[in-house]
Amino acid sequence: MAKQRKIPMRKCVATGEMKPKKEMIRIVRSKEGEVSVDLTGKKSGRGAYLSIDKDAILAAKNKKVLENHLQAEIHDNIYDELLALVETNKNDK
Repeated sequence: MAKQRKIPMRKCVATGEMKPKKEMIRIVRSKEGEVSVDLTGKKSGRGAYLSIDKDAILAAKNKKVLENHLQAEIHDNIYDELLALVETNKNDK
């Protein structure tokens, strides 16, 4: 009998939905205050999770959810990178 592995769940800061960690993108703020997209999910610093979904990313941008959550300024290039990830993810499926 195979033991059921627990799937790590994370909450999207934009939508409030709980989803498996694999379906999320982690955005992290380092101690230096630098914000980056963490594709490995292992960078140290304050992290926030977003659904890999265009609407969730745009909602986060419009409501400044990430800025509030990470207490740092989020530049447009971060959102551009996230939207590009959504596009590549869509093409993979």
